Amino acid sequence: MGINYSIFTLSEIIQGELFQGNGNSTVIHEILIDSRHLAQAEATLFVALVTERNDGHKYIHDLYERGVRNFLVSTSPQNHPLKSEERDANFIVVPDTLSALQAFAAYHRYRFNIPVIGITGSNGKTVIKEWLFQLMFQDYNIVRSPKSFNSQVGVPLSVLEMNPDNDLAIFEAGISKPGEMSRIETMIHPTTGIFTNIGQAHDENFIDEDEKSAEKLTLFRNAETLVYCRDHIPVHRAVSQASFPVMKRIIAWSKQEMTELFIEDIDRDSDRTTIRGIYHSNPIHITIPFTDEASVENAIHCWLLMLDMGYHPDIIRQRMMNLAPIAMRLELKEAINHCSLINDSYSLDLKSLSIALDFMNQQKQHDRKTVILSDILQSGRDPDQLYLEVAQLLSDKGIHKLIGIGNEIMKHSDLFTQEKVFFDTTVNFLSQYPVATFRDETILLKGARVFEFEKIGIALQQKAHETVLEINLDAMVHNLNYYRSMLNPGTKTMVMVKAFSYGSGSFEIANLLQFHHVDYLAVAYADEGVELRRAGISLPIMVMNPEEESFNLLIQYDLEPEIYNLRTLNKLEKVLSENNGYHRKSMNIHIKLDSGMHRLGFESADIEPLVIQLRLNPGIHVQSVFSHLAASEDPVHDEFTQFQIRKFKKMCERIVSGIGYPVVRHILNSAGISRFGDEQMEMVRLGIGLYGVGFNSEEQSRLRNVSTLKSTISQIKNVKGGETIGYNRTGKVISDSIIAIVAIGYADGINRRLSNGTGKFFINGMAAPVIGNICMDLCMVDITEMIVNASKERIKEGDEVIIFGKEYPISNLAKDLDTIPYEILTGISRRVKRVYFHE
Repeated sequence: MGINYSIFTLSEIIQGELFQGNGNSTVIHEILIDSRHLAQAEATLFVALVTERNDGHKYIHDLYERGVRNFLVSTSPQNHPLKSEERDANFIVVPDTLSALQAFAAYHRYRFNIPVIGITGSNGKTVIKEWLFQLMFQDYNIVRSPKSFNSQVGVPLSVLEMNPDNDLAIFEAGISKPGEMSRIETMIHPTTGIFTNIGQAHDENFIDEDEKSAEKLTLFRNAETLVYCRDHIPVHRAVSQASFPVMKRIIAWSKQEMTELFIEDIDRDSDRTTIRGIYHSNPIHITIPFTDEASVENAIHCWLLMLDMGYHPDIIRQRMMNLAPIAMRLELKEAINHCSLINDSYSLDLKSLSIALDFMNQQKQHDRKTVILSDILQSGRDPDQLYLEVAQLLSDKGIHKLIGIGNEIMKHSDLFTQEKVFFDTTVNFLSQYPVATFRDETILLKGARVFEFEKIGIALQQKAHETVLEINLDAMVHNLNYYRSMLNPGTKTMVMVKAFSYGSGSFEIANLLQFHHVDYLAVAYADEGVELRRAGISLPIMVMNPEEESFNLLIQYDLEPEIYNLRTLNKLEKVLSENNGYHRKSMNIHIKLDSGMHRLGFESADIEPLVIQLRLNPGIHVQSVFSHLAASEDPVHDEFTQFQIRKFKKMCERIVSGIGYPVVRHILNSAGISRFGDEQMEMVRLGIGLYGVGFNSEEQSRLRNVSTLKSTISQIKNVKGGETIGYNRTGKVISDSIIAIVAIGYADGINRRLSNGTGKFFINGMAAPVIGNICMDLCMVDITEMIVNASKERIKEGDEVIIFGKEYPISNLAKDLDTIPYEILTGISRRVKRVYFHE
């Protein structure tokens, strides 16, 4: 953070009312918006943001206990739950904390008279920002948005990173609805703008592409220069029809018309692309180490901007050849010896390191935390001060061991207080360090690209199987918040993580849900709950199918059983009476009622004997009463659903009346939350919706894809017409064909019913039908038509193959198999490597 303001000055800037508890002018250096990410309490200002899903004021007391003494709030400090001895805290009271944070960022921005590049558009913002940094860091001390900090909250945090040493700033800006860009423009106030393109993101909040383009263009209403592509019609139309004064200079590039930069030719080789153009009547060219369309477009934006800034074409050409790919996500994978590996090769600076360490601390499955860290390059900082801050950060985040790689971090080894070891190069680390000694720990890889940490990642990964199931943790949080947005204040959320979290992984998903404060987890069997407890999950956990043999585990690991008949209740009571080491006053149970689905559960006739038995055993406490809806997603059965709800409520009333205390009631599942919002009661249960599967097309459009199953092409074969492919010779080609063998089979969870044209996989966005019978470890797809029609990218061995994901949702695959997404997700083999990523 580049800020250095006294609490008094800050209150004046944002026109807040200051309640100064400690009587001195504390200097603020850090802004905190999430209590879980606290590093240094001293000189930190906590901004209590209020959203539809949460209220930061709830965390003030906890943060005070952890040392924070400065708070930006929207309610008087007299309303906060501080004890009398805690009144030495400083409070700035404002009507709206987000607006105040944005006003603070705008004030901070206007203190700097340096070039500021603002980037907006639907795609490419982050890549262009990072590539501009790669291309110009040798010439400027650049401050830029961390990762994809481009929202109403992310932008002010990015702008507040500006400090007097910077001589160039690059910030990206994103919006989701009309009216948002004006506030962002006030904070970024770019002198130069790049408008990338317009896509379908957030279409639901805009009338059409023209409205969205005009809204995004607002970012540049005071800019001096704008760079854009003339071929993007909605963008060009917005620029041509801008209602605010036209920028001093509008420069465009095009493949179709003569513009400032006219693209004459794009020539793709196997691993690089040469782009030839005409700039100010002069022929010029660059070569980039990428072949995809998006990279070409992003590079041209950077090219034109640098030309306009006065860079010599030869310098640009030289640097373009060295562009590195931008890994815009932080990955969590299984590693050797029961370790977890976090690989973050996005960028290496203090802010991205802090973000990665916070993600590391979300993972509770291992107590021990190790960081493998390279020299921090291109920082523009004094090394002594830089590594002092790194050492403090690692200490604050509770890191147990540091492995430093690089001469600079090695020089500063004395600054680090944890267990530590240093190497000058990655090669020496791999040759000298006993990698097999990593065991039962979480390992964070954070290295500058020149150190080639991907070699360390390969050495530490547990599996080499080319088939992976990628789980987008950000998408899962989005889906969780979508359902939360429909809940009444105070309604609790139970999330189903049974069956290996629908195939997505157990403790990895539970860690995420615990971090985002869900109220309950539900598993199928006790051993699933035990696994979560051993991984550090402390949330209440309901076990839906408790077996008699597992009752002692329930007690030992503080798990809460579902009780669905008197026989199970009797067995539980017997185990409790025999368990002399059981010290709790009572054990929480969850009563399952049969309201009409006729699966497990107490019937109406069972209620009276149930109540009598519960009264006789004060060692058992009914935590919740629940039931299952049989067809909540289908309007045809709404009358029956309403019947179920009415019956459930009556049965609950009889239980509560009989036992004499209130219980938590829950009957709504994912579809029920959307369709029967008036029946939320005290808790709802979220299942398949969390994983991105909606009950209809409208809800599906509001959810984000969570899981992507992908593999690779192992080999490409030319097969003569009339020959057959695979077992039983069921796959016959009529004419000469090109067949790709894909490294996935029914042992990975691919249903054999997808054989012989029933299923299709996607390569480079195009569908390839399955041919022949799916094998145990392999399957074959026909790519003949794709090869013939491919005009953009060649298909080659090693290319990625998508079985389901964003471009082909799992619900579509389920239709191909005449089944439901649950069956597909839960059927994916454990041998398929799960990769969790956070963007």
